[in-house]
This record gives sequence, structure tokens and C-alpha cells, in this order.
Amino acid sequence: MTDPRLAHTRRTRPGGPRTWFDRVRATVFLVLVHAVPPVAFMLGTRPTDWLAFAIIYPTLAVATGVGLHRYFAHAAFATSRPVQFVMAWMACLTFVDPISFAGKHRLHHRFSDTDRDVHSPAAGFWFCWFGSLIDEGYAEEDLVGAAPDLTRFPELRWLHRNFVVPGVSLWALLFLTGGFTLFAVGYCLSVVIVLHQTSALNYFCHRWGYRRYDTPDGSRNNPLVAFVTFGEGWHNNHHRFPRAARAGVAWWELDPLHAVIRACAACGLVWDLVVAPRDDSAPRRLLSDLAAGRD
Repeated sequence: MTDPRLAHTRRTRPGGPRTWFDRVRATVFLVLVHAVPPVAFMLGTRPTDWLAFAIIYPTLAVATGVGLHRYFAHAAFATSRPVQFVMAWMACLTFVDPISFAGKHRLHHRFSDTDRDVHSPAAGFWFCWFGSLIDEGYAEEDLVGAAPDLTRFPELRWLHRNFVVPGVSLWALLFLTGGFTLFAVGYCLSVVIVLHQTSALNYFCHRWGYRRYDTPDGSRNNPLVAFVTFGEGWHNNHHRFPRAARAGVAWWELDPLHAVIRACAACGLVWDLVVAPRDDSAPRRLLSDLAAGRD
């Protein structure tokens, strides 16, 4: 299996590892979810379409921020295997599986703001915002190799191979129950917003904002991005303590996603939340196993 540290850099081999099928599939998906909502607006929407949006959008936002990011990529808390599978299924509704996401995100932390970063703004706005969703410059084995703790679960490996099943199932359900506009507003608009929230985080939080900690990358805390991403924008804090369940450090750095995790903990669904130290006196490797992965 290829060691990501030995892989070709983006500068010498831009986007080479991805197959043409992977690129076409990702491109078609991005074009589809962006093109469909305007058509629905022109045709006219119904209250039920917006009710579906009000349910699906926050579900996808939580599945991405709490599930994909804080749990699968960083192990910010522990949970049972059934709940883990539910989070994985929900995450795949955006056509991103936990193994691929965790591997890609851990490579971001490992090579943040270098030529090997999977979505550095230094590579340009297009690559950071959209291009990295189509081809981040790493081979499949690189992504899988960065998430060995997840590949030991056969159900997660199945979702990795069949990550389109949850999303297509939701498509079919929406079409059958509410037709085109329910699908367009309830699903596509929700996905578009979550995608742009994620891209805004990757771009703006490595360019503008304040730095509480002297991390070896360009990560920054951006209050505006934190507001629109439910707490993910406290990015410099996150790069200093990547495994912490809460991204906000100061009392005023509000983190709604952490509130969701705490609510789940109160219900007994999750436990062993990782807490960042109150100051920066702890050793630099604290809470940063494998540069933000699990060890």
C-alpha cells in the first residue's frame, strides 16, 4: 500500500491518481445538485418541499460535522456499533463515505498547507472550492490507508464500496412521495448548501481570521464561517486540538455541533468525549495522534 508521504506531490502530478470514471461521476453529481434547484424554483415549489428541506438540511449538516468530521475522522467521542452505522449511513446521503472522508481529512491535517494538502487554498480558489471534490490528488489506496481503524468494520467497507446506495434510496423516496420539487428542494438544495459550507471552511479558514495557537499551518478562526457551519469555523483551535469534541475554546466561540454531541451523550448514545486542555501548556502531540487521525 502506498505511503501518502511518498506519493507524488500535487505540484509534480496534479490530480493524477483519480480515474476518469471517478472524475466524471463526481462532476456529474456536482452539476446535478446545482442545476436542479433553480429548475424547481421556476416550476414553483410547495410548502411540503420546504418542510423536507427543513428536515434534510440540518440532518446532513449534523451528519457531516458530527459524524464524518468529529467522529469518523477524529474520534472525538465513542459510540456503539449500531449508532456508528447509522451515522455512516446518514453521512453517505451526501455521496461521501466515512472511510474516504476520514482518509482524505487526515491527509489534510498531515500535510496542511503544503503541496500535498488535499484542498489547500494555496492551490487556488477553484481547486480548494470545487476541484478537490472531483480529484484531491491521491489514489484510492492512499485514502483507505489513512483510515485503517475504519476498514476493520465490514459494514463500513460495504458502504465504502456502495456509498451511492443511501443517497439513491433517499432520491427514490423523495420522488415517490413528492415528485421532482421535493427532490430538488428537499435534497439537492440541502446538499448544495452543505457542500458550500464545507468549501468555505476549507478556503476562508486558511486565509482570513485570527490565530489563537501557533500551529505549523495557516489555519485560522473565522467567526463568520463558524456561524454558518455551526461551529466548524473555529479552525485554528481545531488544528491545535483536532480530536477535541468542541472546536470552540473561549466561552463566546459558540459550537452548536458540540451541543448536539453533548445532547447525544446525555441520551447515552455517545460517551468518552475528548476535551481540549484549558491552556496551551500540554505537549504538542496531545490530541493529535497521527496528525489528527486515530492511533
